[in-house]
Amino acid sequence: MDKLSNMAVYVKVVEMGSFTAVANHLDSTVGNVSRAVSALETLLNTRLLQRSTRRLSVTDAGRRFYERCRTILADLEHAEAEASDTLQEPKGMLRVHCVPGLARHLITRAVLDYRKEYPEVSVDLLLSQRMPNLLEDQLDLSILIARTLPDSAYVSQKIGVSHCVLVASPEYLAQRPALTHPDDLSDHQCLLLSTVDYAKDEWQLMSKSGSVTFAPTGPSFSVNDMESMAVAVRDGAGIGLLAGFSAIDDLRSGKIVRVLPDFHTQERNVYAVYSSRQFVDAKISRFIEALKARVGGQLSAITTELVK
Repeated sequence: MDKLSNMAVYVKVVEMGSFTAVANHLDSTVGNVSRAVSALETLLNTRLLQRSTRRLSVTDAGRRFYERCRTILADLEHAEAEASDTLQEPKGMLRVHCVPGLARHLITRAVLDYRKEYPEVSVDLLLSQRMPNLLEDQLDLSILIARTLPDSAYVSQKIGVSHCVLVASPEYLAQRPALTHPDDLSDHQCLLLSTVDYAKDEWQLMSKSGSVTFAPTGPSFSVNDMESMAVAVRDGAGIGLLAGFSAIDDLRSGKIVRVLPDFHTQERNVYAVYSSRQFVDAKISRFIEALKARVGGQLSAITTELVK
């Protein structure tokens, strides 16, 4: 391997934290990855990584060298991108992760519209509740919902906001006591949503008059998928939390109705997360612009309709 290739391998090792992960990522071998790092250490006459059987750690010299390598490689990538025009014109494969409910209701149509505008871009959409490792999974972008994002080396842009509301079927409510306050929920069958950002053992509800925490008790149905929750609500199984974008069509048609309509959950932000802010490929930057325009606008309209 030449010096630039070794530098590229070293950067991946620091970012992914494992010779094995880099070898799989590059379709190479652990031995080749180790030799690339060793060659740099020999050239520099300094230790870049401390190795043990369980983990790798970066030395102070290794951290400084990593930052320099990343800048050099980014400049080289930018020069190549300018020559091939990929920073100006979207083309190639765009690999996107998204949480399932948001993808089914808003993101898939946004992707299809994006492809109509940029037909030279192929889009691979991966649905999963949990945020993946963008580097290990070779993904360009992740779209997720969270109150806040954990600290990381990733870059994020806010697309919009979402709230959950309490809903039930008219048939269920017709057979149960009326509700005027969250305390009345204790007399009802509560369906529990258990996802990365929602704890199933408590509902944190907000209104203009303040916030209330309700802890559902008794026999229950629990699910970690918003669409399965929507099925249970429509079938009259009880009262559940649904994101506005998941509930809005059924609310408008009357298949389900709001429960305690003055209350909703704390807002969650919808983020687009990607690996670097430097020299962002046009297919990524234009896709984020499209998300802000289409999905951001839809989320804003839903919030205006549901959150009084």
